[in-house]
Amino acid sequence: MQWKTDWGLRLRMGITMFLLFALYLVFAGFIVAYLGGGAAMFLLLMGSFSLGQWYFSDKLTLWSMGAKEVSEAEHPELHRSIRRLSQQADLPMPKVAVVDSEMPNAFATGRSKNHAAVAVTTGILQTLDRDELEGVLAHELSHIKNRDMTVMTVASFLSTVAFLVVRWGWLFAGGRNRQQGGASVIVAILASLVVWIISYLLIRALSRYREFAADRGAAMITGKPSAMASALMKIDNRMDRVPERDLREQSEMNAFFIVPIDKGMIAKLFSTQEPTEKRVERLRELEREVETV
Repeated sequence: MQWKTDWGLRLRMGITMFLLFALYLVFAGFIVAYLGGGAAMFLLLMGSFSLGQWYFSDKLTLWSMGAKEVSEAEHPELHRSIRRLSQQADLPMPKVAVVDSEMPNAFATGRSKNHAAVAVTTGILQTLDRDELEGVLAHELSHIKNRDMTVMTVASFLSTVAFLVVRWGWLFAGGRNRQQGGASVIVAILASLVVWIISYLLIRALSRYREFAADRGAAMITGKPSAMASALMKIDNRMDRVPERDLREQSEMNAFFIVPIDKGMIAKLFSTQEPTEKRVERLRELEREVETV
């Protein structure tokens, strides 16, 4: 299958980046207004956010997931598959990382095609056969080729930082002047909560569309839409047997996963991805296209 540029995806990425930049302006402006410092402080904050996003967002994503970069000696077959698929997709070889988790999943992160990483869990290595795993790896490489991985990595940086402030900010509410320090921390937590929610909504708006684009990309790279469909069904079925502890710890990174962690009606309503059944049906349509060529 011939690779086609998805202009619908590019339009959505452009809108997401524009709104994210506007969010940064508001967030930095709020901090300056609250702490003082004027234009110099504002420019410093914006510069810090931009540099932090560009150079540390991929590392923060891997750290958040507990992903460890692995050498070819440690996982030779995984490296060989990713190298071959990268050549087929006309991409540089990304870093390879593994997450020690029973949850069968995979994700890609990085700020550009030349600074990208593909991570898989030990659970997915144990669950899928070779063709299915290559379909998943091709899916993640499609995110890199489409550059939506870059947008998601950048978008997730502020969301992750805000989430950490919301989750752990109360630890800094003490100090000598407990009342003043506590008030400052509460304001910071509330502002971070708003940023976290808006960032999540922006990520969700982009993520649902980009997953289908990556499914199509995987079919184009491997020429086997059915293998990708089979992998999605296996992963989705295996999710019900994943320990609740794994689900709680990784749920905030849902937008990166090839199959989201959805438990219950509310989780499905706010899912960052379409239902697996719809994705499988679209892949079956692609399979029929391949058979008629």
